[in-house]
Amino acid sequence: MVADRGRVRVERLAAETGWSRKRLWSRFRAQTGLTPKRAARLIRFDRAAHRLAAGHRTASVAADCGYTDQSHLHRDVMTFTGMTPAALAVSPFLAVDDVAWPPSTHPAHDVSEHHDRSPRARRTDATRA
Repeated sequence: MVADRGRVRVERLAAETGWSRKRLWSRFRAQTGLTPKRAARLIRFDRAAHRLAAGHRTASVAADCGYTDQSHLHRDVMTFTGMTPAALAVSPFLAVDDVAWPPSTHPAHDVSEHHDRSPRARRTDATRA
């Protein structure tokens, strides 16, 4: 799920494990407390939130992260945070914790994504160094 950035179909996960869809949901929920679909949605949201914080435009974040459109991204941001994408983009809680999310595993650290960083994001990086 993380490797696919939350853009994986539950049927594919079930096929890869050799379990039925129902068994996958049951085992996944028992182990994580979330359904596979909810976990994938949170993974996709996490990437989108960090891209917003890095200064990427909402429309491009929506497209790059697999949302059908900007309003789809807006609904997820409101659901998970209770704020708009613009407010989320400047929220201090999005400072990436390199212990919890080492640069090599966190989707927000894609090298290709650093070329479009906002001055705010660069200042945050500089203060962490």
